[in-house]
Amino acid sequence: MFQTLITVILPVFLVIGSGYLTTRYRYFSINQMEALMRFAQGFAIPCLLFRAIATLDLSTGFDPSLLISFYTGAAICFLLGIYGARFLFKRDWEDCIAIGFCCLFSNSVLLGLPITERAYGAENLAGNYAILAFHAPFCYGLGITAMEIVSNRGGRTIEAARATLTAMFKNVLILGIALGFLFNLSGLTIPEVADDALSIITRSALPCALFALGGLLVQYRPEGDLRTIAYVCIIALMIHPALVWMFGRATSLPQDLFRSGVLNAAMAPGVNAYIFANMYGRAKRVAASSVLIATGTSLFSIWMWLTLLG
Repeated sequence: MFQTLITVILPVFLVIGSGYLTTRYRYFSINQMEALMRFAQGFAIPCLLFRAIATLDLSTGFDPSLLISFYTGAAICFLLGIYGARFLFKRDWEDCIAIGFCCLFSNSVLLGLPITERAYGAENLAGNYAILAFHAPFCYGLGITAMEIVSNRGGRTIEAARATLTAMFKNVLILGIALGFLFNLSGLTIPEVADDALSIITRSALPCALFALGGLLVQYRPEGDLRTIAYVCIIALMIHPALVWMFGRATSLPQDLFRSGVLNAAMAPGVNAYIFANMYGRAKRVAASSVLIATGTSLFSIWMWLTLLG
């Protein structure tokens, strides 16, 4: 059990911690960390997702039971976040949607991929890539639709939906995934020289993203309603993976896909949770604090889930 913490989880969090400390003590600036994250999320990770999905065995990774298990669990957590914020903490409905989004959006790229790879090997990431293919469209689609409904913006809803779809298909992560599917389904192969170049780039993707994530967390402070933040952390780190575990066992998911589903669900809310809250100007302090505290706390909760998964 302790060996799992040392060999699988701790190296990932040491990279995040290095980014945090070097930025906290001004060896690097926030602007430099933002530039590094822009490289990672805007170029290296899309290359990683393109290359992975272009060569993925779709018949193995894209099991409907995996997607149903993961996203049903995510939707339930979204609702738990909304109604808990409303009836337990007396927040207004717009705040409730932003808090629900924190419970919905797990950090499947920056934490889910490296943790699963270190635990089970790069050959067992098919389930991760299947989840990632739908993650941003599902979460943002659900969150924005719910926010537009409770905001009662009438005629603006169609305009907002159009703008959302346009922005979504300009997202380079989604474009990388879509291009990977195009290559995979058409039978095209990546030329060897291009594949070698992609291999060099993709090796830098996750280390750079983890280091930059640590640096960007310096901006966040644990403030706001700590009871609400604790509620978000419990749902994101415990309830979501427990639901995926239950649904995955009920649908007899293959072991490698089951582990990918549970581990992705067990990740802390991503920075996208704060981006969503900031986009609407709602529950920003709760979202920022939830990202920071849940990321730190997940060091131990991920250890627990890895121990249970074996």
